[in-house]
Amino acid sequence: MPEIHGTGIGQGVAQGPVARMAAGLAPPSEAPSTRTPDEEKASVAEAVAAVAAELNARGERAGGSARDVLEAQAMMAEDPTLEETVHARIDQGATGEHAVHTAFAEFAEQLVALGGYLGERAADLADVAQRVIAHLRGVAAPGVPEPGHPFVLVATDLAPADTALLDLDQVLAVVTTEGGPTSHTAILAREKGIVAVVGTGQADLADGQAVIVDAENGLVIADPTDAQLADAAARAADRAAVANAPITPGALADGTAVPLLANLGSPEGAAEAIALGAEGVGLFRTEFLFLSSEEAPSVESQKSSYRQMLEAFAGRKVVVRALDAGADKPLPFLTDADEENPALGRRGIRALQHRENVLRDQLTALAQADAETDADLWVMAPMVATVDETEYFTALAKELGLKTVGVMVEVPSSAVLAEEILRTADFASIGTNDLVQYTMAADRLLGSVAHLQSPWHPAALRLIKMVADGGAANGKPVGVCGEAAADPLLAVVLVGLGVQSLSMSPSALADVRAELLTRTLDDAKRIAEAALRTANADAAKTAARGAA
Repeated sequence: MPEIHGTGIGQGVAQGPVARMAAGLAPPSEAPSTRTPDEEKASVAEAVAAVAAELNARGERAGGSARDVLEAQAMMAEDPTLEETVHARIDQGATGEHAVHTAFAEFAEQLVALGGYLGERAADLADVAQRVIAHLRGVAAPGVPEPGHPFVLVATDLAPADTALLDLDQVLAVVTTEGGPTSHTAILAREKGIVAVVGTGQADLADGQAVIVDAENGLVIADPTDAQLADAAARAADRAAVANAPITPGALADGTAVPLLANLGSPEGAAEAIALGAEGVGLFRTEFLFLSSEEAPSVESQKSSYRQMLEAFAGRKVVVRALDAGADKPLPFLTDADEENPALGRRGIRALQHRENVLRDQLTALAQADAETDADLWVMAPMVATVDETEYFTALAKELGLKTVGVMVEVPSSAVLAEEILRTADFASIGTNDLVQYTMAADRLLGSVAHLQSPWHPAALRLIKMVADGGAANGKPVGVCGEAAADPLLAVVLVGLGVQSLSMSPSALADVRAELLTRTLDDAKRIAEAALRTANADAAKTAARGAA
């Protein structure tokens, strides 16, 4: 009964036979081309265009975050720098296949060397190369197996194009040996509610072998016993009952209200979030409007997207984060290209203050959309570190007509200064992903320091309590919009620390809602206190479970 450990995505559990992803295409021959360079270039151009069109079409069918991911992958395929490199190799006598193989591999190595978010994208680029080469060969690209029965998919990693359109009637769960909690496999699995364990390292699993995939505990059990299978089936049935339970407003067992909100990256996710019980939006990321542009979008084009989101949540709270660029999301019209450590450089509010015209246009568009709709719009600044930044953003937003203006708490300084910051800001929303990263000095996308990235760490929990206490001292609301809110037991701890609202991926709403209904506010405070008294993340989680 060997256990394979990895990072679990969500709280689900599933069981079934393994079906492994087929190996990739064999590398192209190094033999020189027998065609002219122009003929090879024309073939590559046609293949790249076909692959990009297929990726965009899959994105349109998938919708949501999957569409954004696949559109980004299509842009990778048509990157002018890659095209120049491919053409240079063809001019040196290489075939189109070999030129694509080597050029894409070289670029992927550069992304891996950069690490973080860009390093995670190397797998996406490798998938594009495989699809282009398959088109050049006239064969099908490697993809998800079709064994003819439901199965647990085991792969090195999944390309976005495959993850986005998985047949959830056939794919019971996903296990990947590579990837982390922010890989596209994880992002899309979380959005679709797929049971997944990623980053397991070597997984010695054979086709047809029975396994249990336990995302809640981050493990895969090979050749499980009858008792383990029965326990997994019972847990799966319990979760299905939770998912099908009547949707009610978020609340504790004693009636204390805890609004449950959705994290969304585009207006297209609004309908599904509402169907899953979102009471509003706790984090609307606006980067989708900017990331594929060489210049900032106009006020009018931004207003259209903001209005679409606000109309979908008429009468409900919608918290919009101003553009959060920099670090792993550089923008040519906003951020500096030559920073040695952009995660600690001009990003978030620093970048916006440096290019105030971009911020003014965004806030103007939001104010205009707000004036034309009936949602309760709240706007917050990203990566605020000082009282001065708070005062700057709040004054500018209110000058431009916005009524409720707050800050994201993502760095320790803003948590320590929360009481002072919330004398000015109308609210605070804690981004736990970055708060943990900066508190622990551990890149949240770097697997080698994953043991330091848990929001359960008492250092992070104590900072969260400081923010909640700062809100209470000023009579200002404090919420959490990081992935920590999606962990049902940690959600209880957050409420016990004084957090008043929770925002998460819509697929997590049912589990969190059910867990909150089993605890009173006194319970939550007792569980939180137990976690705070510990010295590390594992101990905090164990203590919380014991106190629960």
